[in-house]
Amino acid sequence: MLSLAPSIDAKQTTTTEVSTDSVVINQQKQKPSHDDYDSTNHIFKSKLPDIPISNHLPLHTYCFQKLPEISDRPCLIVASTGKTYTYAETYLQCRKIAAGLSKLGIQKGDVIMILLQNSAEFVLSFLAASMIGAVATTANPFYTSAEIFKQIAVSKTKLIITQAMYVDKLKQNEEKYESIDFKIITIDEPPVNCLHFSVISEANEDQLPEVEFDPEDAVALPFSSGTTGLPKGVILTHKSLTTSVAQQVDGENPNLYLTTEDVLLCVLPLFHIFSLNSVLLCALRAGSAVLIMHKFEIGTLLGLIQKHKVTVAMVVPPLVLALAKNPSVAEFDLSSIRLVLSGAAPLGKELEETLHNRIPQAVLGQ
Repeated sequence: MLSLAPSIDAKQTTTTEVSTDSVVINQQKQKPSHDDYDSTNHIFKSKLPDIPISNHLPLHTYCFQKLPEISDRPCLIVASTGKTYTYAETYLQCRKIAAGLSKLGIQKGDVIMILLQNSAEFVLSFLAASMIGAVATTANPFYTSAEIFKQIAVSKTKLIITQAMYVDKLKQNEEKYESIDFKIITIDEPPVNCLHFSVISEANEDQLPEVEFDPEDAVALPFSSGTTGLPKGVILTHKSLTTSVAQQVDGENPNLYLTTEDVLLCVLPLFHIFSLNSVLLCALRAGSAVLIMHKFEIGTLLGLIQKHKVTVAMVVPPLVLALAKNPSVAEFDLSSIRLVLSGAAPLGKELEETLHNRIPQAVLGQ
């Protein structure tokens, strides 16, 4: 026989007894028993150690916080030329460019646009803008003129750093957007009415103005395609980016175990937040080297991995496909790679296994 105990007032914490000839089961109604459960806010605290987050610091200060220890370590490696910037050289160049931007009238809160493929100038300009409290909006140089001007208009850009080949796109809609006034700087030979990058890169770093920073100040304005309509600007503060980077590389149990011995592949475009955040900023915080490629070509990529002994590769599925399927991969030594992280879209199990067979020593993540 199965008998149920009479029901009792629901407001009381009680025992419901279910009995059979041989079994009695007691089910106690309880609140979560997790030791670190915050019943007021209904939050479970992680069993992992807390991460010390220096989100009171400006982004550039946070990224270069280990500078005294790593000043002579390689920071930026330009794939196309082989030029290497140490951390000390990178920091100094950022200060010069920041002073140069200030001399051109860029102030705290002003927006500059970086309309470049991956390059040292992209990195230096982004960090320099942070140093004077300016905001960097990153744009795809392969956008149409109309798309670029919409971003210029929405972001209220006051200065654009680009290459000469893209300047025509900035001239095509001048009449439509004649009320928008901005300066143009090119990193190569400047067309008429444009300035050369040396105007800012050779400025006196001692003239860098003192700026008061609030962690909630904006530092970056990337544009996301979102789900509908035109791309939308996403305001990122110093606090939000330092917090994001800290969650990835700081603490006793970081998501990314990056060290000063690591060399990170930076072939994904820096105007996308994945590459900007998880490759560049995380590498700078950890004191790793960043190998900057301005475009993807499989043969060149493989040669660079072998030459510079790349240890960490942040990739997307099409690049994984090339690494997994291209027969030329077998001609190169990729044994230095210890970690491959794929983002943007999921990898199929078959593709993941094929890549693992090519570089069996590497940990694969997505």
